[in-house]
Amino acid sequence: MHKSLVVSLTVLSLALSAIAVAFVPCAPRAVAQEAIQMRIGTVAPEGTPWEKQLRGLKAHIEGQTQGRIKVRLFMGGSLGGEKALVRRVSQGSLETFAGSTAALGSVVPELNVIEAPYLFDNAEQADAALDSAPVRQQVGSLVSAKGFRFAFWAENGFRSWFTRERPIRVPADLRGLRMRSQEARIHLATYEAFGATPNPIDVTNVLTSLQTGVVDGFDNTPLFSFATSWYQAAHHLNLSQHSYQPGIVVYSSTWFQGLPADLQQVLANIPMSITTDGRTAVRRMDPILIQNLQRAGVTVHTPTPAERQSFAAVGRPVGERTAREIGAAARTLLKALRP
Repeated sequence: MHKSLVVSLTVLSLALSAIAVAFVPCAPRAVAQEAIQMRIGTVAPEGTPWEKQLRGLKAHIEGQTQGRIKVRLFMGGSLGGEKALVRRVSQGSLETFAGSTAALGSVVPELNVIEAPYLFDNAEQADAALDSAPVRQQVGSLVSAKGFRFAFWAENGFRSWFTRERPIRVPADLRGLRMRSQEARIHLATYEAFGATPNPIDVTNVLTSLQTGVVDGFDNTPLFSFATSWYQAAHHLNLSQHSYQPGIVVYSSTWFQGLPADLQQVLANIPMSITTDGRTAVRRMDPILIQNLQRAGVTVHTPTPAERQSFAAVGRPVGERTAREIGAAARTLLKALRP
């Protein structure tokens, strides 16, 4: 009996010791900080200079923040069309939009004037205007008032007219045509000025609309037309270069303001080289793409100076009219943009 009691007490003592050890507080473990998600939504297709530029941005941000921000790219409209992406960023349900200023103009209407027809004669004029302090300050202020934070300029380029059947040589050739228009005030007004019927169609539905004859043509850059295969439904191109369309990258203000100050500094100071390299990559492709269009059977017409002037006489007043309709801030921005 005595020996059995000793053994039982020994077992009980060991069990209590084990329980006591189990409840001894452990030294706190170092918990790895979860990376902050930064999703970039764009309709720009994969395999293009736009994707390369955004991947460069991703590498820069993740490197400068030592991985504290994790950038994810959603290309080709996989998160929706441009207007939907813009709304989501303004509401704070998406972190970043990369796309056209005209799309951002659906929420910040003053930006429409940037794409006014025949505002710029060449890329050098456009670069000088957009990179100037007055324009950057005005754009930054305008987008901030609507829930965005300006990041940097990107590039789409000069838009020109593609048509299925009717070649465009004089302004009257656009009259009566049903033209796919970007869903933007300035683009609709431009087509109306030339007597065409604009049909706003989202990027993802344009090719089908061209193939089925819903529209007679569209305007965009050679690169975008190739990347989306829209050129396959066109037989004629007038290199009108009537509207310069910069790309723009903006953050959600709600998301940006919630970041630590040091991360805000990284995002607020994107190197100018990301903009200039992006412009160079897009522009370098234009001559090659025009040759490829010709090989694909598209008739390419380069307007003479006199022909360009005849189109500009119709198109240039559109910017001023649109600015007056939008308000004083749009008129001020248009004045700052003019060469």
